[in-house]
Amino acid sequence: MTTLVTGATGYLGGYVTAGLLARGERVLGLVRARDRAHARERLWETLQLHLDADAFHAALREDRLHPVLGDVRHEDLGTSPADRARVLSEVSGVVHAAATLNRRSARACADVNLRGALAVAQLGRALAERGRLRRVTWVSTVAVAGRRRAEVVAEDAAIEWERSDFDPYARTKKFGEHLAHTLLPPGSLAVVRPSIVLGDSRFPATTQFDMVRAFVRLGQVPLLPFDPEARLDIVPADFVGGATVALHLAPTLAHRTYHLAAGRDAPRFVEITDALSRALGTRRVRFAPRLTRPCGATLSLLARVGPRATRRLATLLDVFWPYLEWDVVFDNRRVVRETGLIPARFPSYCAGLFRYALDQDFRYPLRPLPAPRPALAELSL
Repeated sequence: MTTLVTGATGYLGGYVTAGLLARGERVLGLVRARDRAHARERLWETLQLHLDADAFHAALREDRLHPVLGDVRHEDLGTSPADRARVLSEVSGVVHAAATLNRRSARACADVNLRGALAVAQLGRALAERGRLRRVTWVSTVAVAGRRRAEVVAEDAAIEWERSDFDPYARTKKFGEHLAHTLLPPGSLAVVRPSIVLGDSRFPATTQFDMVRAFVRLGQVPLLPFDPEARLDIVPADFVGGATVALHLAPTLAHRTYHLAAGRDAPRFVEITDALSRALGTRRVRFAPRLTRPCGATLSLLARVGPRATRRLATLLDVFWPYLEWDVVFDNRRVVRETGLIPARFPSYCAGLFRYALDQDFRYPLRPLPAPRPALAELSL
């Protein structure tokens, strides 16, 4: 199956693209870029976490990986007439992983998450009209479940329209799911909802640092204003990417929606901090649950009026605060049953991730794409 991946240069989009290539699938990656050379550079920036340069060049040379210039915010995904014709004649699957994670800007979320959802749904309909569509795999988020407290949430009970949303990101992703279910042909859609995605259980490197930075800062204080028994539904990106690919390629699916989550095995806050303390040789963190609300209110204030350096950190923590204190986990039995994949528990790999983030100063050391080696270049002649 040839699959168009939107958001192919994003963090999860890179995992999906690499996973599809590893399964022998062909990928058209939608990339915002000036030209094809720039598109290749952007794909390499994302995929170098997964592929070496020789494998990347081979995928391009063999046309197993093909960059398509476009933008989900525009009609026909912003593609040229030639690329649009190629997509409609070659693609039979779509993984929609493009999104903005800007949790504060309603405008940015509407621009990307809603307009993009409509453009992808319209593409799915066009493919179906041509008899080509096999599956659209829609990457959403567990945040569509809205404001809750101390629950285990099943897939079909997650969206309640009368329930308040956390932020514009969650709201627009919820409406995006609604658009997809309304516009796409029955049986063609699979919605996947990742929970908090942090790191990779196989190695410490990551290219995504926002949430990691928040956890590192929290782990460096002696007292945390949270319930030590509160659960944090955290999963590694390799599980999310692998499960998304497995569901996308499955001949049939038993359900329309899957939580890519830790579920009932989600770690407690104290398990995570204890694992970090042991690995990093620091003192055990203490907890003060009574301070959760006043600290949250103080963070919100500092994010608006604090000194610049304080404001940056406060803004980061303020964005993620609801997900740290809500003690909500998401039932993952569907995805475990249908794919056989079980997410690694965060305490088992978090120390390596945090060491890596600190050693790299929260920046991935991007490597420029080298030219194809002579032997490989000759093969392409």
